[in-house]
Amino acid sequence: MKHHNIYKLPSHVAIIMDGNGRWAKKRGLPRVFGHKEGAKAAEKAITFASELGIKYLTLFAFSTENWARPQEEVNFILKLLVDYIDNKLDSLVEKNINLRFLGRKEQLPQSIVMTIQKAEKETSNCTGMNLIIALNYSGRAEIIDAVNKIISKGISSVTEESFRDYLYFPDVPDPDLLIRTSGEVRISNFLLWQLAYSELYFTEVLWPDFDEEEFLKALYDYQNRERRFGRIEI
Repeated sequence: MKHHNIYKLPSHVAIIMDGNGRWAKKRGLPRVFGHKEGAKAAEKAITFASELGIKYLTLFAFSTENWARPQEEVNFILKLLVDYIDNKLDSLVEKNINLRFLGRKEQLPQSIVMTIQKAEKETSNCTGMNLIIALNYSGRAEIIDAVNKIISKGISSVTEESFRDYLYFPDVPDPDLLIRTSGEVRISNFLLWQLAYSELYFTEVLWPDFDEEEFLKALYDYQNRERRFGRIEI
């Protein structure tokens, strides 16, 4: 790869892809056009992260709160996702990308459940980047689901380490870097347990305009952070 001197690459990058609706509104277009462009930006980010050698990329595609949006918009977002999987599955396998879906999947429409199961199965032997799509996801719901699993097993006490085993993906390391686009400065119920010590990077750029150059800015910013995890430098 011709890429840049990134000497301290985060192992896991999580992204809150925000600003599709505003991007469309600025151009006098319906919101769905923003989601369409946002899907292209996601594709760019996936390819770029994979080429750079980032091991885990988690994208917040659809939260449990998103069901409250207009039905037409919800349907469009979910259809975009299904189309993306259908059209790109071969390409993901070719790029050796392992695709997984994070969230309360069982609450999704049956056709989507089948699509994501197929995608997970067909990429399960890929050993390159882990692409994790958070779909019908909520950080609080994940913690509640973990607590309920623990209760159902009759376990009366856990540690931080053992609690982790009951999260959706216990094998995935916590994000080193969280990126959020569109100038919003909050984490919006995303990976609440896992973001405890993540570096947070906020940019005014709307998600459809987030390209390789913007991704690099976030990575360069990350390089200059000192990650102490609550300790002090001696």
